[in-house]
Amino acid sequence: MDKWTAADMPSQEGRLAVVTGPSGLGYEDALALARAGAEVIIAGRNPAKGAESVSRIRADVPGAKVGFEVLDLASLKSVAAFAERLKARHERLDLLINNAGVMVPPQRKVTEDGFELQMGTNYLGHFALTGALMPLLRKGRDPRVVSLSSVAARNGKINFDDLQSAGKYLPGEAYGQSKIACLMFARELQRRSVAGHWGVTSIAAHPGISRTELLHNAPGKMSAAGLARTYLWFLFQPVWQGALPTLYAATAQEAEGGAYYGPHALSETRGYPAPSRVPPQALDDAVAARLWTVSEQLTGVSFEAA
Repeated sequence: MDKWTAADMPSQEGRLAVVTGPSGLGYEDALALARAGAEVIIAGRNPAKGAESVSRIRADVPGAKVGFEVLDLASLKSVAAFAERLKARHERLDLLINNAGVMVPPQRKVTEDGFELQMGTNYLGHFALTGALMPLLRKGRDPRVVSLSSVAARNGKINFDDLQSAGKYLPGEAYGQSKIACLMFARELQRRSVAGHWGVTSIAAHPGISRTELLHNAPGKMSAAGLARTYLWFLFQPVWQGALPTLYAATAQEAEGGAYYGPHALSETRGYPAPSRVPPQALDDAVAARLWTVSEQLTGVSFEAA
């Protein structure tokens, strides 16, 4: 795994991949997969950004098999509609990268379904998406699901008494909860896939601290985080490098189900893909199982039924 890069990816010819999020890390994931020969569907809520990303990839990779589909993870209706369109057009899905996210909006906002925006978009939307696409994934060739967590998960905890941060909203805490939920989901999905013989490998990854537009787009360019992103840019690794742990989890033959990958250096904030330390609170299988049950109830999506 020493200094693994996208150049080390095995051929992805004949594989169908869905990547959520048309910019930043999602764009880099889609670009690398297209270069390796995969057919890539970029999914996001902004058609203009989607079209721009598709155009850039096609310019960089002549003959790239890449397209865009509308998907709003803050709407369970949109998630279901997206899944139905894929089922109508494709017989299988080989790779799902749950990448898109919302980060620390200063004021509490809710999704179309009444979930706190970060929990609803980063976690519950992807939970519902994965469940809805499970029939296609189970027909895939060496199918994998990669779910994006964050270094913020280190301080995250699941608060079942106020899962939607309705009683008390602190942006960073809500973000950390959504990201540790993504990590616990990835591990629980692997356990259930093995127990149920689903044949789907689930892996978690995080990008360290990377120069994406997420900090500018959420709290704003003039926030403390946004100003740090602008003026302390040298502390953030390039976005292509931040995408490497995800690409490793998605394609490397050595990547293990249920594992967690991130950058190798400076307390996992930058570098090349390596195994990451799972926060102790994410190792509680009872909490993960309860979170799964609650998530099925909230989203109305049952993996077992799929």
